Amino acid sequence: MPTALRSKSFIALALLPALLLFIVFVIVPVFWSAYYGLFEWKGFGATKFVGLGNYREILQDHIFWRALRNNLILVASAIVGQIPIALLLALVLLKNTFFTRIIRSAVFMPMVLSTVVVGLIWGYIYHPQFGLVNTVLEAVGLGSWTRPWLSDIHVNMLAITIPINWSNIGPYMVIFIAALQNISPEIDDAAKMDGAHKWKKLLHVTLPMIWSTVVVTLVLCISGSLKAFDHVMVMTHGGPAQSTELLATYMYNNTFRVYRYGYGSAVSTIIMIISALLIGINYILTRKKAD
Repeated sequence: MPTALRSKSFIALALLPALLLFIVFVIVPVFWSAYYGLFEWKGFGATKFVGLGNYREILQDHIFWRALRNNLILVASAIVGQIPIALLLALVLLKNTFFTRIIRSAVFMPMVLSTVVVGLIWGYIYHPQFGLVNTVLEAVGLGSWTRPWLSDIHVNMLAITIPINWSNIGPYMVIFIAALQNISPEIDDAAKMDGAHKWKKLLHVTLPMIWSTVVVTLVLCISGSLKAFDHVMVMTHGGPAQSTELLATYMYNNTFRVYRYGYGSAVSTIIMIISALLIGINYILTRKKAD
């Protein structure tokens, strides 16, 4: 047997267990959930086939559209906030020194913490009476800016995006550092010899070299923002008046609080479809950029 064929056979055999686990625990539940979305079901007892009734009800529910809008706000804030900041930190902390290792660990630390802990910490930071944000604003003479950050429907979604972005910058920074370290030093030296300054080198050399990594992080940002759940449940429970409701909390509330498992399954299917559409749009736009 040729060496290349043996190598491919070994790789396929090594990947087979992971592929089987992925099919059983990811692919099958997705189709199973889509199937139950066609039924009216309370999680126990008999099911009643309603066809696309659950989907029609979802699309007619204004809370669903509010949750979708809030999720799109999270997606936009993640793309604008997490990716650029993570890339900037990766460029600044690229050199492997004692100081940069400490800063990297500090930036990555929020990812290690439980999302519940992060939500509790930021809940106290935003507390209207003794929270850090209002205390600092009053100390610098901006007392008129103080407000109940998580209760004010005009700013609470913006307030929620900050801890979510803060806790997710670290992993993207590590990904970008790994990508930057894979760029050959010879390419960097050639760019310097051609007179490329820092910004020109970043735009015309560095970014094109790591563009595939940028695309991957964008996909992770989109999918991660659409399944955001823990921070909101801890800080606001989707309130007040569903002003911070997300698609995941909307699905959770309908599935486990009012026991509409069929309806919740339909919501999860719609989340998957929306995620696939946004990732597809991202692929089209980034492919054009790459070309």
